[in-house]
Amino acid sequence: MSSLSSINADLHCHSVVSDGTLTPEVLAERAKANGVNLWALTDHDELGGQQRARDAASALNIDYLAGVEISVTWMGQTIHIVGLGIDAEHLGILEGLRRTREGRGNRAQLMAEQLAKVGIPGAYEGALLYAGNHQLISRTHFARFLVEQGVCRDTEHVFKNYLVEDKPGYVPHMWATLDDAVAWIKAAGGVAVIAHPGRYSRLNAMQMDELYKHFKDIGGLAIEVITGSHSPDQYQTFGKIAQQYGFLASRGSDFHDPNESHIDLGNLPHLPDHLTPVWSVFH
Repeated sequence: MSSLSSINADLHCHSVVSDGTLTPEVLAERAKANGVNLWALTDHDELGGQQRARDAASALNIDYLAGVEISVTWMGQTIHIVGLGIDAEHLGILEGLRRTREGRGNRAQLMAEQLAKVGIPGAYEGALLYAGNHQLISRTHFARFLVEQGVCRDTEHVFKNYLVEDKPGYVPHMWATLDDAVAWIKAAGGVAVIAHPGRYSRLNAMQMDELYKHFKDIGGLAIEVITGSHSPDQYQTFGKIAQQYGFLASRGSDFHDPNESHIDLGNLPHLPDHLTPVWSVFH
């Protein structure tokens, strides 16, 4: 295995600054304990944890890339674009993310109204206790409230029965455009990555092909191949997609919480040796 592909890189995870449950400092300690040598904190639409994460990583001698996960609306569906190696103080991306966050509060109120209609009152206030900030309130915070209330046994059960299309509590939201998200990342000196492509099951093969082509045309460089929500079969599928479209390959657990996440920080298979890791751009 080449030295680059053998790096234990985890370039996708979340802290309390968005919808994770651990602080940036505790995440850094967990990454170190699990053998991560290259780490990125990628909170949803928010860069507020970046300095803390960088300082913690530096103290633990972990190489660090500033990151973010941007919510995007593409063909009527929500997809996520990770930005890696960005300048976390770049005014353009900060303003773009601020606009993207603005709609979360109103959306959350509508989600709570839907849940109240099916006999689950107090969901907005309950979710806000987990979020701490209405601008960052998300479906995950509602899911934790539903588990706490005993409506569902775990968050995975929530997302099969609530908060998704055609189920109670689902409210679509117009996020950033794909063009804007990639432009913000590039302007901030970063690399744009399509996050967990295996999760976009509502997009058909033709739409996914158009996503890959358009993403590449506007300067997107990479795709997540090894990620917490992909199966081993999907590792192979998206490895082939990376080769087919000429994308760099990324790797990240999408870790949110020790009890909720499928895979712990750093506990992922290595990228296949024939793929070019996205971190080759930074080494």
